Formats: sequence, C-alpha cells, structure tokens
Amino acid sequence: MIVRHEYLSFLDEWKDKNVIKVITGIRRSGKSTLLAQYRSKLLSDGVKKNQILSLNFEDFAFEELTDPHKLYQYICDKADFTKPVYIFLDEIQKVNQFEKIVDSLYIKDNVDLYITGSNAYLLSGELSTLLSGRYIEINLLPLSFSEYMRAECDSDANKSFADFLKFGGFPFTATLGKDQNKINTYLEGIYNTILVKDVEERALRRVSSSDQRKISDLSLLNNISRFLAGNVGNPVSVRKIAGYITSTGRKVSQSTIAEYLNALVESFIFYEVRPINVTGKELLKNVVKYYISDLGLRNFILPKQKYDLGFSLENVIFFELRRRGYDVYVGRAGDLEVDFVTRKNGAYEYFQVTADMTDKNTFDREMAPFLKIRDNYPKTILTLDRFTEGNYNGVLVVNAIDWLIKK
Repeated sequence: MIVRHEYLSFLDEWKDKNVIKVITGIRRSGKSTLLAQYRSKLLSDGVKKNQILSLNFEDFAFEELTDPHKLYQYICDKADFTKPVYIFLDEIQKVNQFEKIVDSLYIKDNVDLYITGSNAYLLSGELSTLLSGRYIEINLLPLSFSEYMRAECDSDANKSFADFLKFGGFPFTATLGKDQNKINTYLEGIYNTILVKDVEERALRRVSSSDQRKISDLSLLNNISRFLAGNVGNPVSVRKIAGYITSTGRKVSQSTIAEYLNALVESFIFYEVRPINVTGKELLKNVVKYYISDLGLRNFILPKQKYDLGFSLENVIFFELRRRGYDVYVGRAGDLEVDFVTRKNGAYEYFQVTADMTDKNTFDREMAPFLKIRDNYPKTILTLDRFTEGNYNGVLVVNAIDWLIKK
C-alpha cells in the first residue's frame, strides 16, 4: 500500500475541526485507500475502534443504506454521540438525498465527518448551498512523481520519470511492473467506468434538479475526450471542438459540446485552466487550456501517437503546482504567454515549462514573457536539460525533475 503522507498530514491538521472533510478525485486515485490509512492513523493515535464508523457505498453490502432514512437510522444506532465519533461515507453521491444526511450529521455534537465522491457535481447545487463555509475540499490526484518514485523504489530519477510519463500515476499501476498490456487493460476499465458510471450519475442528478439535459451519446463523449487528450496544454474553445466534431462527419451544437465538456471536467478526467492578465491579475474570457489527470490515461486514449515531450512535462508541472496548494492560471503578458501564473497566500509566482533550453531561440522565447513583467514576484523556468541551470537576471532556470522531487 502506497502511503499518501502529504494528504494524511492535511487530514490530520483538520482533525476534530468543525468542518466536513470532502475528498474528491478521479476514480481509482486512492480516495478509499486514503480513508483507510487515516482510520489506521486514528487508531494508532488512541481513538477507539467503536468511535469510528465507515461505510463505502460501492460495496453491495451497504446498498440498502442508499435509502436516506435507513442510512440515518443506521448511523444513529451505531454511533455514540456522547463522545467524539469519526464517520466516513465513501462515494456518498450514491445515496439518495445525501445532502440532507450530510447536513444532519454536521449539526450533531462530537461528529467529525469525512465524505468522498468521484464527481465534482458532489459539491455543486444543493450540497454546496447547504454547506457553504462549512467544508473543505481535498482534491485527491493520482501519485505525484515523488510518490511514484517511492512506490517504485527506484533511485534513478531520470529512468523513473520516463516510466512515469509512460505509465502514469494511478496507484495500482505502480504494482503492475512495466507490463504495458496489463496497465492498458486496467486503464481501459477506469476510463470506461468513468464515462458510463460517473457521467450517468451526473446526468441523473441534473435531471432530478430540473435540468433535463442528459449525457447519452458515449461516442460523442469519447470523441471530445480524445480531442482534449490530443490538445493537452493547447488553447481550446467550444467552437474549436465543434469544428473538430464536424470534420468527423457529425454536426453538433455548441451547447451540447459545452455540456459534454463539463461532464468530462466534473468527472476529474480533465482540469480546466483559465487565462489571467499578468498586469492587472484579472481573469480573461479567452479560450482555456485543459490538462489530463493522468498521462497513462492519455497514452491509453491516444495509442501509438507521437507526443510532444514539452506538453507532457507541462501537464506534470500543472498538477504538481496544484498539489502544492497553488491556484493556477495561464498568464497573458501582452501578446505573449506565461505557462503558469500561480497564487498562494496572496503572493504570485510565474512558471515557464520547456523540455530543453539549450537552443538559443528556445531560450530567448521562454525568457521573453518575463521581460514584460515588471513586478518582483519569483520567476522560474523548469526544464529537463541540466546545461542551462542558473540565475539569469532574477529568472531561475531549474531542472524539472529536481524540482518535482524536492520537498
């Protein structure tokens, strides 16, 4: 079992705080495992077994408890609310009217509540309204590169990084060795389950919320997913996707494209990044970029294709910045682009990402946006080459692999 130390530390910081811990993330990223690890930690810290109540609604044994009245009665019968009780509800979105269950448990004394879900729709609509200001979200991602290295027990960072780009970071793939056939079979199962189950659940909840649009064309959904996977790190618009779909012989409205696109984002396959003006720091309404949650999944969606190493590296860096607690945007500096503008605790940082900086034209191109930025926030270029590392008039050029494994 791969221990997710960073996430466990975060949960520990919020233990017994009067907020609901909501853990979201793509299927098989390790949400259930993380909760199991945290329950073990609670026990080792002296919490009694009868103070912990855990239900996983993907387990058929608890199917009857998807009825909200039966679930609430079950919890009330099992829990002793006269002392601290830690309640874990895994894949809570499978419970009918789960919003009311969560709210009812929250207002009880001595309850420390943890819930998980595989769809961002969990935190939209009624639940978000009910719990406004009363929850924190932990977005669980597949393994980071440093976690992947620990799982592989490989001290060769360069070799391990090549494998990471190829196989991705789903925890279970790290147990399959380098067997591409097994990994592809596993990834196929994840991908198909997301397209069918998570999107279907989302559609049903939207219908029950009076939004009658339903995701029913899995072929269209898959085509949009393939388009996004092939355009990781490139500017994308609904119009551009519609043009691509039309070129395949189909005609689809832009509103339908937008709905299907939202479904892929809400299922955590893709993450959207919006542009921001570097000077005024205001959000722009231009086209956005999308990054895929796992490069192994991308390689499965787009088999036997040549990938741009720079965009794959950019994808890895984006998710590492999110793991480190940054809000991440694409920067616009005049007619130039900064790969990532990040914000944390009110302070900004700027990042450029490129596979290689040894060519002078590439070096000048990556430096150019920074020359237009007049503030004194840190500016860093992350690259895989080791020949250009250094400080160039305040711009740091850093080896990306070293940066990824640095605590």
